[in-house]
Amino acid sequence: MISFDQNAFLIIVTASLIAISCGLLGVFMMLRKMAMTGDAISHAVLPGIVIGFFVSGSQRGLEVIIGAGLLGILATLMIDWLRKKAKVQLDASIGITFTLLFAIGIILINIFAYKVDLDQECVLYGEIAYLPIDLWITGSGMSMGPRITWLAVLNLLLVLGFIRLLFKELTLTSFDENFGLALGIPAGAINLSLMSMVSYTTVSSFEAVGAILVVALLVVPPAIAFLWTKELIPLMKLTVLLALLISVLGYYLAFWLDSSIAGMMVTVAGVIFLVSAVLKSKKSKFSFGTQEKEKSFTH
Repeated sequence: MISFDQNAFLIIVTASLIAISCGLLGVFMMLRKMAMTGDAISHAVLPGIVIGFFVSGSQRGLEVIIGAGLLGILATLMIDWLRKKAKVQLDASIGITFTLLFAIGIILINIFAYKVDLDQECVLYGEIAYLPIDLWITGSGMSMGPRITWLAVLNLLLVLGFIRLLFKELTLTSFDENFGLALGIPAGAINLSLMSMVSYTTVSSFEAVGAILVVALLVVPPAIAFLWTKELIPLMKLTVLLALLISVLGYYLAFWLDSSIAGMMVTVAGVIFLVSAVLKSKKSKFSFGTQEKEKSFTH
């Protein structure tokens, strides 16, 4: 029997793994000024999830991840085509793409899956509190622990491997895409691979924290870190630390207030961002005032 402390540890560890995976990918999304593309992908994968469910008959099948990943890539291609070929602004491209694909997913659910346990809420919202009872059982009947925890470990390993393998290419194309192209780096392929990894991370995490809330973890921790540093390596390290802080504080505040763990994690992230923004603003004003006094004294 798993005790409360073990449950808390498993939930915090799993939430931290998910938050770190999302945050590290979010750093490169933010540098590319594509942070809200994660929002489009989280909605656009719904038709892929539904189609994967039709094929496998389960919400947990590999077909679901593959289907969602393909729809995430399709969403990326649509956004890129609308922006570059049709000359539609980026924000409009994102809005058009995710609303269209999300609507198609809802229609597929209403037409084909109305008699089964698959609806918008179970796809878009998760509850990590159920993690300790959702166990991975082997063919021999042995329990390997929470299934979602193993998925989160695999996801983080894939994200770390992806970043390590393409770190130079991701860095160059994130800061200056034209310079990367001049060096012969296939910026389009790198961007597509990044979006594919974001798609996989979104799908593999939606059971735990919900596809919509994954968006906040993709955007908020990197945005907080970016307020304090503009250098890439410190930015990534600070994002990881913030992901851990958000996971721990979010869990214990949710337990204390008897509320949604995932929702509280995002609330904590939002509060930290607001506090950081206020402190950074005051620091900037103080620095500006000091410079003005120094100029006056000099004159």
